[in-house]
Amino acid sequence: MSDAAPVAVSILDREFLVACTPEERPGLIAAAAYLDGKMREVRGNTRTQGVDRIAVMAGLNIAHELMQARARGDVDGAALAQQVQALRAKLDGALATPLK
Repeated sequence: MSDAAPVAVSILDREFLVACTPEERPGLIAAAAYLDGKMREVRGNTRTQGVDRIAVMAGLNIAHELMQARARGDVDGAALAQQVQALRAKLDGALATPLK
């Protein structure tokens, strides 16, 4: 990933820098926007304001959507698993980096 560049994404009013290639950038931005929307939806529907709980609930909702799509045969599981793993590694790296 030698041509990777940091991309700033905003999730629940927090900015994260995630390194990705120019080809991955649109997908990363779309995934961050989707996650942000899901987290805002959870925050709006619950009394809790804990970011960890909001993130877990949003993750469960997204996982449920994925499982439903797989059951309908809408998803190529192997390709999606690779993409999710790559995004997870990038997000783990971004979360490990302290904000300035």
